Amino acid sequence: MASHRKWSPTGTRIAGIRTPALATAALTSVALLSQTANAAPSADSKPSIEEVEKKVDDLYHQAEAATEKYNATREKTAQQRKRVDSLLDDVAQRTEKLNTARDELGSFAAAQYRTGASAPDTATLLLADNPQDYFDQTQLMSRLTSRQKVAVDDYITEQAATTEKRAEASQSLQTLTTTQSALRTSKADVQRKLAEARDLLSKLTAEEKARLAAIEKKKQEAADRKAAELAQQQAAADKKAQEAAAQQQTTTGTTATTATTGSSATDSSYTAKADKALAFARAQVGKPYVWGATGPGSYDCSGLTQAAWKAAGVDLPRTTWDQVNVGTTVPLSDIKPGDLVFFYDDISHVGLYVGNGMMIHAPKPGAYVREESIFYGGESIIHSVVRPA
Repeated sequence: MASHRKWSPTGTRIAGIRTPALATAALTSVALLSQTANAAPSADSKPSIEEVEKKVDDLYHQAEAATEKYNATREKTAQQRKRVDSLLDDVAQRTEKLNTARDELGSFAAAQYRTGASAPDTATLLLADNPQDYFDQTQLMSRLTSRQKVAVDDYITEQAATTEKRAEASQSLQTLTTTQSALRTSKADVQRKLAEARDLLSKLTAEEKARLAAIEKKKQEAADRKAAELAQQQAAADKKAQEAAAQQQTTTGTTATTATTGSSATDSSYTAKADKALAFARAQVGKPYVWGATGPGSYDCSGLTQAAWKAAGVDLPRTTWDQVNVGTTVPLSDIKPGDLVFFYDDISHVGLYVGNGMMIHAPKPGAYVREESIFYGGESIIHSVVRPA
C-alpha cells in the first residue's frame, strides 16, 4: 500500500537556503561542542557522599549475605567430601574382598582342571557379567562342594555390593563437583561485591573521605544514644520486676520463694554460660574481619558467635541462617548479655549482646572485631534476638 506521507526536502533552510543534511549535522555538532566547552561540569556526573555511603553499605551488606551463602556451601562441601571419602574407602575394601573371593574360585577352577573335572563352568563364572544369572542358567551349583558354594555365595554378594557402592560413590562425586562449583560462584560473588565497594571508596578525595567519616560519626552517636535509652529502659524494668517479686514474696510467703528460686536457677545457668561466651568474644576484640573465617586469628560475624558460644560449651551451626533457629527468640526489651542479635530481613549479620545496648561483633571487611551499639545501622535493621542456651 502506497504511503500518503507528504514529502519534504532533506535538510533545513538557513536564511532561505536549503542546506544538505550532512552540512546541517556538522553545524549541529559544532554548536553542541561549543556549548559543552563553555558549560560548567554537571553536578549530576558524580554521586554525592551520601549516595556513595549508601552504595558502599549496600555492597557490604550484599557481601555479608554472599559470605553466609559461601559458608553454608563450604559446610555442605565438607560433609559431601567426607561422604565421598567414606564411600571410596568402602569400595576399596569391598573390591579387595571381591578379589579374594575371585581368587578362591579361581583356585577351585584350577584344581578341577588338574583333576580332569569340569573346570569351564567355574572359569566362565569368573568372566560372567552377572554371576547370579549364570547360575540360574546352569547346573553348576549342584556340582560344587559345600566349601565351593560358600565361596560362590561370597563372590556374588561382594560383586553386587561393590557394584552398588561404586555407583553410589560416582553419584556422590558428581554431587560434590556441583557443590564445589557453587562454592566457587559464591566466593566470586563476595569478591566482586567487595571489589566494587573498594573501587567506590578509592575514588573519594581527601575532603570527601573526611565528610564520609563525619557522616559515620553522626550515625555512631545516634546509635549510642539509642543504646543508652535501651539500657535505661531495661534498668527501670528490672527495678520494677524486683520490687514486684519482693512484694509477692512478702504477700504469699514460701510459695513465691520456691517459684523465684526455680527461675533464679535457670537464669544463673544461662548467665554462667553467657559469661564464658562474652569473655571469649572480648578476647577477640581487635582481630580483623575476614569473610569465611572462624578464628583464631580472624572472624566473620557468624564465625565469631559460633566460636564464642563454643567456648561456653554450646555448639552453634555455622551460618546466621541456622544460628537464628537455635534457642529461644525473645523480644528486644527482654534482651540479656550473651543473646544473639540478628540483622536485616535476610538475616545476614549477627552480634553477641554484652549489655547496655551494646554488642561485640565482626562488622565488615576492612574493620576489626569491636564493641558497638546494636543500633549501629538503625533499629529498623534488627531482625530478632535469640537466646541460644
